[in-house]
Amino acid sequence: MAYAGGAAVAAMAQAVQASGAILTVDPENFSKIAAKSGKPLVVISKGGMFKSKYQYLTTYKGLVFFTKSETELILPIDTEIINVKKIWVPGQY
Repeated sequence: MAYAGGAAVAAMAQAVQASGAILTVDPENFSKIAAKSGKPLVVISKGGMFKSKYQYLTTYKGLVFFTKSETELILPIDTEIINVKKIWVPGQY
């Protein structure tokens, strides 16, 4: 049993190492970061069973930013959007 827990921790550490640092911010700060970028690229995943849940991912100055929101965020008009089925961030559930 302890081995399974250790394997899960090792897998998570490997995922973080492979993806680099992913910074979780609140939706308001995410929108501000996207607005600072010229023509931002934002990856969006919409899910939820009983109520909508949106996940957003973008980069700014070499850092990766992530947020979750129950409502759609208002993004700059020139945002390039990529819709995906799922965003997985290590340590997020």
